[in-house]
Amino acid sequence: MWTLTEHKQWNDLRKFSWVADMHAVPQSPVHHAEGDVAVHTQMVLQALEQLPEYLALPAQEQEILWAAALMHDVEKRSTTFVDEGGNIVSPGHAKKGALTARQILYRDFAVPFAIREEIVGLVRYHGLPLWLFEKPDPVKALLKASLEVNTELLAMLAKADVLGRICSDKQELLYKTELFRELCMEQDCWGKPKGFPGNLSRFLYFRKEEQSPDYIPYDTTGPEVIILSGVAGSGKDHYIRKQLPDLPVISLDDLRRKLKIRHGDPKGNGRIIQEAKEQAKEYLRTGTSFVWNATNITAQMRGQLIDLFAVYEPRIRIVYLEVPYKTILAQNRNRDFAIPAAAIERMIDKLEVPKAWEAHEVQYIV
Repeated sequence: MWTLTEHKQWNDLRKFSWVADMHAVPQSPVHHAEGDVAVHTQMVLQALEQLPEYLALPAQEQEILWAAALMHDVEKRSTTFVDEGGNIVSPGHAKKGALTARQILYRDFAVPFAIREEIVGLVRYHGLPLWLFEKPDPVKALLKASLEVNTELLAMLAKADVLGRICSDKQELLYKTELFRELCMEQDCWGKPKGFPGNLSRFLYFRKEEQSPDYIPYDTTGPEVIILSGVAGSGKDHYIRKQLPDLPVISLDDLRRKLKIRHGDPKGNGRIIQEAKEQAKEYLRTGTSFVWNATNITAQMRGQLIDLFAVYEPRIRIVYLEVPYKTILAQNRNRDFAIPAAAIERMIDKLEVPKAWEAHEVQYIV
């Protein structure tokens, strides 16, 4: 069974720099009168370990949830400031904290992929049960989250997060976690991903404003576009040679070498991407399936491509490739065209693993 650490006493945990950093990070006295982030995190862990629903979980899920509770506010250290009204705020700490959690678990602990991504999802969405009904479309926000994280574990984390603080609105926040549970039950995504009638239904639901999650559209999709995703050195070229040898490939690296444009040249990269997009549109106009071979490590990068391709109604499959941290460094060194190690590290820092809602199909080759 995987565990982050056998030594769960706070003095032992402080050996991790990211835990030590929680000390002296201030919080709003209105919402967190208990003190700094370190005090709050300890209280959350204590509250979690006393929840009957937590104690009823299988041991592996307990470890996953415990690790997420430890890391849930890991990036308040970098996002906390005093706003113009004199309030202590930490905007974006959950999103940035998810990136940091992935980096730590990938580089320092070599955590199994599925376990790591469950922890990352819990960190990313730990505030969702408390603020879901303030979203423009609460149901869509919930269904998207359900494709990334176990909503039952998420509700437990949110409950512990509330119990592990001193504030005047604690009962109201606990009530919100109950409303979250009720909506999950109503939408059939309590403790499981939301089920859709098919891949096309799911894809269109997250792209259209008024789409029902139960709608079964007429399938007019044409050729398949395969978007590869992964940090440089993760084996994308090898995957193409072994699995997709007969498809035309649009490779940003090949274009870069052809045009003699170095890594990190913004103007040159823009030229490469524009040329690649024109080639992609030509394939799409002629109904030709193809592979788009680039790192595509952020949701924004992938989203821009999918927006471009979707106009032509192809089937879009994202194939995400990953190897262990030490392996990726070694494979990059052994490549015919190695890139600087610092560039690999920057990619890992930015990495957002593709999720099921992004495309018709998402595959993980780990």
